[in-house]
Amino acid sequence: MNGTLLLCICLAYFVVGYFTYGGYIRRLFNINPDRQTPAHTNFDGVDYEPCNTVVLFGHHFSSIAGAGPIVGPIVASYFGWLPALLWILIGCVFIGAVHDFAALFLSVRNQGKSIGFIIEKILGFKGRQLFLMFSLCALILVVTIFALMVVGTFIATPAVATSSVIFILIAPIFGFISRTFLSLRTASVIFVPIILAVIYFSTIYVVDVKELLSLDDTGIKYFWLAVIGIYILLASVFPVHWLLQPRDYLSSYILYAMLVIGFVGVFVYQPEIQLTAFKGFTVTGASGTEDFMFPSLFILIACGACSGFHSLVASGTTAKQITSEKSIQVIGYGSMIMEGIIGVLGIIAVAYLSDADFATIGKNPVHAFASGLGVFAESFGLPKEVGSVFISLAISAFMLTSLDTATRLARFLWQELFSSTYLKTKELNDKSHHEVQLANASVLSQLKKLITNNWVASLIIVTISIGFALSGQATSIWPIFGSANQLLSAITLLTVTIYLIIKKKNFWITLLPTMLMIVMSVWGIVNVFTGSLGKNNSLVISSAILLALSLVLIVLAIIVTTRYAKGLVQVDDLD
Repeated sequence: MNGTLLLCICLAYFVVGYFTYGGYIRRLFNINPDRQTPAHTNFDGVDYEPCNTVVLFGHHFSSIAGAGPIVGPIVASYFGWLPALLWILIGCVFIGAVHDFAALFLSVRNQGKSIGFIIEKILGFKGRQLFLMFSLCALILVVTIFALMVVGTFIATPAVATSSVIFILIAPIFGFISRTFLSLRTASVIFVPIILAVIYFSTIYVVDVKELLSLDDTGIKYFWLAVIGIYILLASVFPVHWLLQPRDYLSSYILYAMLVIGFVGVFVYQPEIQLTAFKGFTVTGASGTEDFMFPSLFILIACGACSGFHSLVASGTTAKQITSEKSIQVIGYGSMIMEGIIGVLGIIAVAYLSDADFATIGKNPVHAFASGLGVFAESFGLPKEVGSVFISLAISAFMLTSLDTATRLARFLWQELFSSTYLKTKELNDKSHHEVQLANASVLSQLKKLITNNWVASLIIVTISIGFALSGQATSIWPIFGSANQLLSAITLLTVTIYLIIKKKNFWITLLPTMLMIVMSVWGIVNVFTGSLGKNNSLVISSAILLALSLVLIVLAIIVTTRYAKGLVQVDDLD
């Protein structure tokens, strides 16, 4: 089969899916463009800040993308390109995009709070706390793993480090100028070419910090971890329009450029797919071990099909910046569709290889993707080396974007974890001002105020994550992260399902995906648990905790839903 034809079919499918099924989801959730969003009602100039839809799309898209929609589909292609493609096509339109849309919608309707806030309304305070603790642990692992990945890239390719540092310094300047002196369009016309030029010249004039400071392998690792730690600390605390918004917006153009290179390359090169479509239910994967398609396929491909991390981004930073509910479909549903497109492009980038060639190069998915698009780009005159380096730099930029967003999200969850229950907050609002002052004067209250301070909370998250990265134990828990991420999506979908049941709307659109994701994620966790017994205590303990947590939340959800159906429990103030 021709790769160009396959790409065209997939693009047409995604466009139809966005307007038909995406339109149905918009009507089902009753989007109201006239309703004020938290960016306006809760405006504080730090976290709650109205943002241009184009800029916010760039922020959200770059935050959820990272390397996920590239790495997952390529690793899953060891089963053959067809199973990976089918899961992306079906999962993206009918599960992942709905998951992201619903998470963003519920957060916007609930003061821009995280999914944990909605869970409290439905499952109570204990359910909320369990969810927040689980999500916080997952985010700390995200920060740790991405920090290590970025550091590894910086050390291996100093050009990436050079361009990334310059990029971070340019972003606040762009943000200030685009808000103060020039329109967003004019500023973009000026700064986007500057960013592309920085990337190009960084490959020519490379600043190798290791040689410059005469550091050994350990020293350079510590140096970059310290730099990244300082950066994500500032990115977590500074007002979003100072650094996060402009950096993520400019980052999105790098990804768009990567997509253009990929699309043009595929159309000009006309790659013929040689990789076997289906190799079997059990194959030798990239790690060299035997993998069974179920549940591996559904865990390996998260971004591009369905990812729980997206719900934290949607209900964390994005919901606090969206200016109108009419943008929820564009940002929530549309960004996921874009991820699906990248996933398809990732498959095509390796599917033109023979099985033997892929078995070797597929062990390094980022290199395989960059190399494939580099070959395609060469067909229209762009040197393979330049194309491959640019793609690698683009992927690195998005890993850094996911890293700073994850840190800010972890800070939000930490603060929510120590906040009062929703009902208690309502009760405090009804008390006299004097009573509230007395309550705030307690030692416990002052301690809570200290540890939930933006700077202190961020410092705690960064210290734990960087400390974990320095310990050398982080990578050992990586096998459990994929299952944990999909379990997070299952819990979010479960919450959305209960919401739709309460609202007496079509809940089957999320109930069936919920069941699928619960089965696959729990299956994956059980596999990690049984496979780690007597080998890796960290994996045994973490998988046991996740399994117990998931079962408690599922049982709690079933109990509450049953009691609601019998009229024994009421859920108030649920928009």
